[in-house]
Amino acid sequence: MKTIGLIGGMSWESSIEYYRIINEETKKRLGGLHSAKSVMVSVDFAEIETLQHEGRWDEAGRILARVAQDVERGGADLLVLCTNTMHKVADQMQTGMHIPLLHIADATAQRIQAAGLTRIGLLGTRFTMEQDFYKGRLIEKHGLEVLTPDEVEREIVHCVIYDELCLGLIQDESREAYKRIMAGLIERGAQGIILGCTEIELLVHAQDCAVPLFPTTRIHAEAAVEYALK
Repeated sequence: MKTIGLIGGMSWESSIEYYRIINEETKKRLGGLHSAKSVMVSVDFAEIETLQHEGRWDEAGRILARVAQDVERGGADLLVLCTNTMHKVADQMQTGMHIPLLHIADATAQRIQAAGLTRIGLLGTRFTMEQDFYKGRLIEKHGLEVLTPDEVEREIVHCVIYDELCLGLIQDESREAYKRIMAGLIERGAQGIILGCTEIELLVHAQDCAVPLFPTTRIHAEAAVEYALK
């Protein structure tokens, strides 16, 4: 088995889920006492979050590029960035790396295409929903049609992520708000919904939506195990 490298801490709430899913999936596939070979470097999300909201993406990219090199030096054979939003700096991170980065949008798109869907709703941080680094990749590389909530709803989705989920707060009223927003996307033709922030699946589950959900933490983690076992 190849060694899976993880960059965590954005937030640590979802990084725990990555570690759990990767090891559960490895045990399921290999049986017995097997667990995943992995190395994780975890960052201080407060520092990264400040750079995000101040638009200092190049600086954030330099930090994560250094962390990626630390992960590689730790023995990783592939890199998993345990966050959707920071894939904005994925290209910058790969400068100086000699191991592949398993892109979360590609893994998610492959799962959507395997389900035979072409029109998909996207929830995530405001950066993920509004900028092209993620949505554009789904459209241009994978040929998907991507629907996002309106401006007011995007703000609700964004604030719940940063003010609640990243702090470990799971609120019923926020779940209901997400359910309403997802229902609106379905009315506009969404055949499925991407939970495009690694914390959202802590709040929203399959029974909360009338169409298939694509939880990116689980999809990304399972794809890492698949790659590691090739």
